[in-house]
Amino acid sequence: MTYKTALSVNVNKVALLRNTRHLGIPDVVRAAQLCLQAGANGITVHPRSDERHIRSADVFEIAAMMKDWPDREFNVEGNPFQNLMGFVHDLSARGLPLHQCTFVPDSEDQFTSDHGWSFPQDADKLKPLIDEVHARGVRVSLFMDPIPEAMAAAKAVGADRVEFYTESYASACSEDQKKEALSRFAQSAQAASAIYLGVNAGHDLNRDNLTAFLKAVPGVLEVSIGHALVADALEVGYSTAVKDYLHCIDMAFAGT
Repeated sequence: MTYKTALSVNVNKVALLRNTRHLGIPDVVRAAQLCLQAGANGITVHPRSDERHIRSADVFEIAAMMKDWPDREFNVEGNPFQNLMGFVHDLSARGLPLHQCTFVPDSEDQFTSDHGWSFPQDADKLKPLIDEVHARGVRVSLFMDPIPEAMAAAKAVGADRVEFYTESYASACSEDQKKEALSRFAQSAQAASAIYLGVNAGHDLNRDNLTAFLKAVPGVLEVSIGHALVADALEVGYSTAVKDYLHCIDMAFAGT
């Protein structure tokens, strides 16, 4: 193996808790700092139009903080047909870091991301926006379901990576269901790798299922984990939670 999966911590749920009061706690920027200090490879935010968790100011404050961590990555995800492109433009204009932009096809009132882009239906409208992000020197990842034949279409519109929506694996009850789900993700990852399309993954991955996923699915460059990691941090703290997830990654690569 010449790589090890990176861990990007999504801090949306920290912001969600903060937003229930007007005290500014817990501090989202501080949470991101603590995760980076514990060894996280990056920070992810998904600012939605209604600012139900991450707010516009958070995006810029976290980006400014990321300048102190030049070896880590800042990933902003969201729907490019809503508010995402505005953040791409403004971060660039302010000279703030943005390493990866993840396009997610969620609606404004959607509870959480629950499906990937569809091809060929979404191809024509995605391509110019991907080109626009590339013009600012930022990598583009497309949120996708594990459909092997869709990988070539994602590559064709200019995506650098895909982020597999992993809920179907995380919610599988029986061992047979888990094996079937992992098989789909493995086949999709192999299809992506064959055309030099990078693979990320995220959604409902946790300390119990992450290692098995990474062992079964080849070439995952990054996992973005928020809900489970923040929930774990409520019990054990940010540092221990991050180190636990990094240990899960290490276990997946042990002996390779």
